[in-house]
Amino acid sequence: MTNDKKNSSNDKLDKIVAEAHRNRDKREQGYREKALKMYPWICGRCSREFTQANVRELTVHHRNHDHDYNPEDGSNWELLCVYCHDNEHSRLIDGEYGEISSGTEKTKEATNNPFAGLSGLLKDKS
Repeated sequence: MTNDKKNSSNDKLDKIVAEAHRNRDKREQGYREKALKMYPWICGRCSREFTQANVRELTVHHRNHDHDYNPEDGSNWELLCVYCHDNEHSRLIDGEYGEISSGTEKTKEATNNPFAGLSGLLKDKS
């Protein structure tokens, strides 16, 4: 491949990636601004209140975890502080952690009981 073709391919790819980034930023800016106008600046989990000074710590959480589903009525959004938002996504990941790749089976529960013979040991001492 000649340098001209490489440069042309790189330029096209750079333009596509740049446009995708712009579109994503525009989309995210749009629903965040709408949600901040629509809902009070209070975390939906911990009830922490926000002001203009710290509103950057208030995030828009997608209830169904689909960032491309943004109905105009805001029914898929809720405002969460960054800590509760991280916790929400951690719970989702933790819930999926035990699933096998098929998605239908879960790992077996632990069968060991560390206190199995405790009552017998306590009776022997008394």
